[in-house]
Amino acid sequence: MLKILIPTFMLMPTTWLAPAKWLWPTALAHSFIIAVASLAWFKYVPETGWSELSLYMATDPLSTPLLVLSCWLLPLMILASQNHLSSEPVNRQRMYITLLTSLQAFLIMAFGATEILMFYVMFEATLIPTLVIITRWGNQMERLNAGTYFLFYTLAGSLPLLIALLALQNHTGTLSLLTLQYAHAMPLTTYADKLWWAACLLAFLVKMPLYGVHLWLPKAHVEAPVAGSMVLAAVLLKLGGYGMMRMMMILEPLTKELSYPFIIFALWGVIMTGSICLRQTDLKSLIAYSSVSHMGLVAGGILIQTPWGFTGALVLMIAHGLASSALFCLANTNYERTHSRTMLLARGLQMVLPLMTAWWFIASLANLALPPLPNLMGEIMIITSLFNWSPWTLALTGAGTLITAGYSLYMFLMTQRGPLPPHILALDPSHTREHLLMALHLIPLILLILKPELIWGWTG
Repeated sequence: MLKILIPTFMLMPTTWLAPAKWLWPTALAHSFIIAVASLAWFKYVPETGWSELSLYMATDPLSTPLLVLSCWLLPLMILASQNHLSSEPVNRQRMYITLLTSLQAFLIMAFGATEILMFYVMFEATLIPTLVIITRWGNQMERLNAGTYFLFYTLAGSLPLLIALLALQNHTGTLSLLTLQYAHAMPLTTYADKLWWAACLLAFLVKMPLYGVHLWLPKAHVEAPVAGSMVLAAVLLKLGGYGMMRMMMILEPLTKELSYPFIIFALWGVIMTGSICLRQTDLKSLIAYSSVSHMGLVAGGILIQTPWGFTGALVLMIAHGLASSALFCLANTNYERTHSRTMLLARGLQMVLPLMTAWWFIASLANLALPPLPNLMGEIMIITSLFNWSPWTLALTGAGTLITAGYSLYMFLMTQRGPLPPHILALDPSHTREHLLMALHLIPLILLILKPELIWGWTG
């Protein structure tokens, strides 16, 4: 753990002490070395499942893929933000990279924590850098509004969780994930217990986000700069899924009945947010709503509590993290050239940037879950486990996948095909930096087809 955490912390003084000319190359190289080193977490898993064990932090097959995804994303965010920040004073650029680095440190400590309370503190700490990134470097004037939504939705969900955790500590005497699984099952019978159950999950469902408490997400995504959108879509939404998976083992006897309304909301959200995507004019907003739709499937897969549901949820979270982040990068390359996120104003780009169209095509297909990709593995596992739980869910999940295919193709055709609008006269060609960025998102996604056991969370 420290082999990754200490270099991450040392990236902050590096950022402030590097000469201005070498700031971006240094930060990128350093963070990329950390990302490559983090791949070592994938090796050998002992029989207990927990490895890299220390007093406070450990990895197991559930947290390892998410940890590696968090580390992998930092160099990509630095790569994506370079052009966006080129006009700013150097100190602000340094501050930006420092915030991204602190975000990565909090995420590593959140996913690696063995104590639920430490996970809670880090879960909340990720709010601060994200909030600063959205409100300081966002694109439009509504960014303060978006930041407020983001902060208060998450905080309102998280405060009951803190109280629930303190009550749990009182009852069992421990909050360690290593010992909680051996604690006595609690006789959850009273109304207070049902409230406790809801408090344990609410924070994570808001973070996922569940349909109904999702309003902060499109706002935050649309207003955030490219790195903010990337880290929100790729890792911060996954904190919710991860937290739910960790808490589920303690909530045992009650979940059978109490999870019904949440599963219904999640599956209804898959259809509703998909339909919202079909009539979006704003490119980033469309990708943001598609994230809500995918996370609805993940929430459903986790709430029915079968090994297949859990595995499907984990695979889909990782695959969605890479594909969705790639789409936000592509939307940003369009925005930097046309200075508009409205799809009608920037279409027919295949004529001008044919290589970018190839990346758009692969990312769109990943988003709609094309057969060999991990996105499909995750979706199929969740849909099958939901179908086994209740055949009626097939109507909702099936409609959801159809709509997903619809809006993914709509997005691709609107941005890439058709006549080039007359107001687009001169666009910058696509840079090597952008191609590298897309390759580093999509090549891992494609390679995961060959070795999915890295991310399916079963010790095997």
